[in-house]
Amino acid sequence: MVNNTLNKKGLFITFEGPDGSGKTTIIKELYKNLNKRFKNKVVLTREPGGNKNIIAESIRNILLNTDSKISYRAEALLFAASRAQHIDDFIVPSLKKEKIILCDRFVHSSYVYQGIGRKLGIDNIKKINEFAMSNVKPDLTIFLMINPIDALNRIKKDKNREINRLDKEKVNLHKQVYQGYLKLIKSEKKNKIFVVDANKSVDEITDEILKFLNKKFFNN
Repeated sequence: MVNNTLNKKGLFITFEGPDGSGKTTIIKELYKNLNKRFKNKVVLTREPGGNKNIIAESIRNILLNTDSKISYRAEALLFAASRAQHIDDFIVPSLKKEKIILCDRFVHSSYVYQGIGRKLGIDNIKKINEFAMSNVKPDLTIFLMINPIDALNRIKKDKNREINRLDKEKVNLHKQVYQGYLKLIKSEKKNKIFVVDANKSVDEITDEILKFLNKKFFNN
C-alpha cells in the first residue's frame, strides 16, 4: 500500500534532458498519477516562463521566438531574470503551501546551454543564477537520458510540436549540451540527480520515476 504522506513540507522536482527527450510527456503522466494520491497538492510549471506568469512568460516569448536575435550574454541574463520572477511569484509561494512542484527545466539547462553550449562558462552562469535563485534549489532533478540525434529525430517526427529558436540550433550545439549534462551528472551528488533511460516506453519511465519518488519522499 502506498502511503500518501510527504517526508517533508513541499517538494520541488525539476526535469532535464535534451530537446526531444520526452520531458513534457513524462511530467504530464506523473502529474496524473501523483494528483490522484495528493489531491490539489501537485502543480505543473516550466522554464523559461512559469505557470502563466506574465513577466516570466513575456521573457520566454523573447527567448524562444525564432525571429529573436539575442547575444549569448543577453540570453543567459534573460533566462536568469525569468527564473528569478518564476521563483518569487510561483515556486516559493507553492512551497509555502506545501505543494509538489513538477518543473520542466530549471537551472541545469542554463549551465549546459549557456555555460557550455554558448561557451560562456559554467562558473559565470552559476554566479548570475545564484543571485536569481536566492537559495531556492530543487530537491531532486530527474534527467531523461537520450542521444541528442535520436531526440532531434523525435522532434522532426512530431507534427504537433511547436519548433522554437533553440530547436533550430545546429546539431553541434545539441551535442555539446548533451556532453555538458553528462559532466554535471558526474559532478553532482547522486541523490540530487536521478537518471532515467528516455528510450524506454512512457509507462516504463513513469513507473521507474514513481518507484524512486515513493522510496525517497513519500514514506513508502
